[in-house]
Amino acid sequence: MRRRVTFSRNFTLSLSRTCRCYCKYCSFATHGAHLYAPEEVERMLDHAARRNVKELLVLTGEHPEVNRDVAERLRYHGHEDFTAYVVWTCERALERGLLPHTNLGVLEREDLARLREVTASQGLMLESISERLMDTVHAGSPSKHPARRLACIRAAGELRIPFTSGILVGIGEAEEERVASLEALAALHGEFGHIQEVILQNFVPHQSYYGREPAQIADSAAREYWRSGVSTGPRLDAPDWACEVTIEDMKRLIAEARRLMPDVGIQVPPNLSDWWPELVAAGATDLGGLSANGDHISPEHPFPSPNQVRKRLQADGYALTERLCVYPEYIDAEWISQGVLDAIKTNYWSFIPRRGSGRRSEVSVADDVAPRAIELARQGRALTAEQLTALFAERRPPVITDMRAAADELRRELAGDTVTFVVNRNINLSNVCIVGCAFCGFGQGRRSPDAYEHSEQEFIDRVQSAVDVGATEICMQSGIHPDWGLEDYEKWLRLAHEVAPQLHLHAYSPMEISHICDVSGLAPRAVFERLREAGLGSTPGTAAEVLHDGVRERISPNKLPVARWVEIIEASHAEGIRSTVTVMFGHIEEPWELAEHMRVVRELQQRTGGFTEFVPLSFIPFHTLLGRTHGVEEISREENLKHTAVFRLALGRTVRNLQASWVKMGLDAATESLRWGVNDLGGTLMEESISRMAGSYHGVMLEPEDLIAAAHRAGRPAAERTTLYEIRRRYEPPLAA
Repeated sequence: MRRRVTFSRNFTLSLSRTCRCYCKYCSFATHGAHLYAPEEVERMLDHAARRNVKELLVLTGEHPEVNRDVAERLRYHGHEDFTAYVVWTCERALERGLLPHTNLGVLEREDLARLREVTASQGLMLESISERLMDTVHAGSPSKHPARRLACIRAAGELRIPFTSGILVGIGEAEEERVASLEALAALHGEFGHIQEVILQNFVPHQSYYGREPAQIADSAAREYWRSGVSTGPRLDAPDWACEVTIEDMKRLIAEARRLMPDVGIQVPPNLSDWWPELVAAGATDLGGLSANGDHISPEHPFPSPNQVRKRLQADGYALTERLCVYPEYIDAEWISQGVLDAIKTNYWSFIPRRGSGRRSEVSVADDVAPRAIELARQGRALTAEQLTALFAERRPPVITDMRAAADELRRELAGDTVTFVVNRNINLSNVCIVGCAFCGFGQGRRSPDAYEHSEQEFIDRVQSAVDVGATEICMQSGIHPDWGLEDYEKWLRLAHEVAPQLHLHAYSPMEISHICDVSGLAPRAVFERLREAGLGSTPGTAAEVLHDGVRERISPNKLPVARWVEIIEASHAEGIRSTVTVMFGHIEEPWELAEHMRVVRELQQRTGGFTEFVPLSFIPFHTLLGRTHGVEEISREENLKHTAVFRLALGRTVRNLQASWVKMGLDAATESLRWGVNDLGGTLMEESISRMAGSYHGVMLEPEDLIAAAHRAGRPAAERTTLYEIRRRYEPPLAA
């Protein structure tokens, strides 16, 4: 299910508008001398860096040194040609942490290669495959000939340059020519695999900007639009040579692009029509660069701000996510020069896909470390940090297969074949929170229109609904409410106990306990003693995220540190209150940081023996700050399952039960995880707000029959359990199974 729409946060630098072409639809180009001086370039780059953009879009006319004055200025500034000046500009951008994407028109292979050393990606619009347009809109523009443009795009493929191309729709071409243009791009991509996105751009008539600077017009229009939300861009009559473009035309092109290039992004500009949300629904995946200083090609048509776009998309169920100018699959030494790759690792390492080996620096372990670790783990022995790191970083299919088998054997030894689950209900009492975790889509400020706090009657109704469906457990967690003290937390427990004394109350994360300690002045053991008297049965071991302070500082600097989390869990166990333990993975953590998490968990369990189960929680990125601005994508099913097996091996014989979170990974993947070391499918939940608000699309409630059926599909018996793993009733597989 496609949930994300991407964009690049960029700044446009029109280094030179001088152009050798005379395209009839263009108001950007000039045939006078136009070139920004080096000091102007550096001033604009400094300005871009202050605006927190990630991409520098270097936009120019074609071959501007054909103008004698431009050529003379280039020599004056110490550059042999225009490409050399662009290279210098890109180097200055990289120094400031900006990733260059260049669009200079048709270039020779040598120029493309020079630029490859200092750019993250490059681009050239094919525009159209139609040669007859050379007599109309492209008259006097020899480099607009389709053969020359295709040759340039081919050369980029041969040089392994991540490339953006596209077509211009509405300049007099026929529909079959539009499709033929996409087919030409698809053929080149099929040969070289270098086209990361295709732009489907509808033509919009422009007025003349003679005597005015489009960059200034664009910047002014963008500032006004982002401030007011009102665009006053002109709507001009189309010239005689243009052809009508309808939304249905665009939808058909999106369908063709998806058919021809299913692995390529499809970009539609959100500033040239009001129909872009419908095009997203039709399959467009990207909105291009929502430039901080406007659209220099269509300067009076400003891009909407990321915030405006995000709100519009969220209403339709989509999440807007930043990307770099280079798409994730191309962030690799095979496609990008080492200097540019170093800049990405230094400034934007979280955008690098999870390829197992780490993103900030490569993991260097011997090839035999992971296989030896698997054999040790089979015996339940503790693994070293290096061995755990190797397992989390492993990519070789045969080794991962052995890992799965070992995890499954360990599961069978410790927990048998029975798949357990609990009939429970989640109650998230309030989403008001003062912590501000970057990975959370649930917490809200007290004054947010989306903030809520259940009344006592609403809470009673929810507890009663749990009783009505036969639940044995209530799980209560909330945001960190600034007005709640120990008495409030006791109140909810007592109220639940009064309504349904038979229910087990599994409540209050270590973060909530830490808050109670802070506001009450009591030590953790004293708080747990009070809460147990009020009805607390066990504690969720959430707020663990990754038990490595470096990770915690990056994703939630206001959250309790590792030592405090450990202190609170130890206090819970010391008071005879058992707990679960979790890990949230699949975001910006590295393999060695997960290794540290598992060391802390295993040693804590060896000291206290209080953990009932280990629950891996894969990160849901869609509506979270971490997902929106750090390029973190949902972890793949394959990586999720591999990590699940490693968690089982890392725990050894210390924790008997390993749970799959179906609300995070989906029931199908959770069912498959029963072959990867899992013996428990969690709870029926009834209400799950935390994952849902982050963008999970796997639902918030299952019936017991769903979990029983999942176990039976895996060929395993099922059993309903209590929170503390006492079996209530068993469900054997049908004989046919």
